[in-house]
Amino acid sequence: MSKLTLIAAGAAGYVLGTRAGRERYEQIAGGARRVMRNPRVQSAREQAQGLVAEQASAAKDAVVGKAKETASTAASAAADKVRRGDGGAHSADQSWPADQAAPPMS
Repeated sequence: MSKLTLIAAGAAGYVLGTRAGRERYEQIAGGARRVMRNPRVQSAREQAQGLVAEQASAAKDAVVGKAKETASTAASAAADKVRRGDGGAHSADQSWPADQAAPPMS
């Protein structure tokens, strides 16, 4: 956890948990507003938002690519089974070699 996150969580907990009353709340809230208006804080926030948006886009592209790849592989496998006409390992018309006993039915 970064220092900024830790400080923000501590401040939020203090504000929510304090019994100092409205005056203390206004003092804390005013300080938070002053911090948020600070150009350095605004710049850092904008940079963080940009980085998150960039990473989210990259993650989305990776997930979409993997999903397309998986769907294509599954479709190809299904098409191969249909073309072969064997229906896969659980086909009802599958015959067993004469020199082997069929597996027991369960």
